[in-house]
Amino acid sequence: MRIMSRREQQLPSPSGERIALITGTSSGFGMLSAVELARKQYRVVATMRDTERAIELRKRAEQAGVSERLDYLSLDVTSTQDIEQVVAETLRMHGHIDVLINNAGFAVGGFVEEVPMEDWRRQMETNFFGLVAMTRSVIPVMRKQQSGLIVNIGSISGRIGFPGYAPYAASKFAIEGFSESLRHELAPFGIRVVLVEPGAYRTPIWQKGLANIPCDADSPYKHRLEAIMRYSRRASEHAPDPQQVAELIGRIASTPSPRLRYPIGQGSLLAIWGKALLPWKWFEHLIERGTR
Repeated sequence: MRIMSRREQQLPSPSGERIALITGTSSGFGMLSAVELARKQYRVVATMRDTERAIELRKRAEQAGVSERLDYLSLDVTSTQDIEQVVAETLRMHGHIDVLINNAGFAVGGFVEEVPMEDWRRQMETNFFGLVAMTRSVIPVMRKQQSGLIVNIGSISGRIGFPGYAPYAASKFAIEGFSESLRHELAPFGIRVVLVEPGAYRTPIWQKGLANIPCDADSPYKHRLEAIMRYSRRASEHAPDPQQVAELIGRIASTPSPRLRYPIGQGSLLAIWGKALLPWKWFEHLIERGTR
């Protein structure tokens, strides 16, 4: 693990300073949340696989006047050694962890038959097992403190499965069940567990996911996949500012008793209620019309 912090040799933080550990801060929700929590006077430990990609985060932190409130650590959430080192280093520097935001993840797209098994495993290893491992690493600290907040970044795709994104949806559905069970388990210790469920926002995840979808000329799914890719591109082009999600995370961090789920984004609540209230055939037809 390589550490890029101006305060590597600092003494532990004063006991009153709140410490937030965030994964996947090189872009998107993680980057914006790091700046937002720093604005709210958190000391933020911003982690990412390659700390050389912290350029944009450093620039935004400087513009917001919070540069001195961020520490940068390299972390691959699929590496047990990395996780142990990051948690140990955070405790060495600050003595405690008040908030964990599990944001690291990526999207694998494609139709089930055509997505290689190694891509399925890679998707689950990062989006789900990495989140579980990261969570397990901070539970003992928070349990001893008798306090803490764990925010898992889910997705509307964790509530509704869309064609062409089954690997991503599977990983996010898994996070839903995990978070719900975990909330029951940790409540007696004063640890709050929250799910943030964004819809489509202007973040790099969908562009990266779309770019890696194989589309062979002789694929039986070719025309449907092209339609889904067009739909996804339109959605990302008209998607709202991801700063909304960062601000929501900031509000949750300041809420004494947050609820379990926070859906956010254009059409997210409508889709969730539609799935819950409409006959399945009607809802299925709406999904089919929207992706053809």
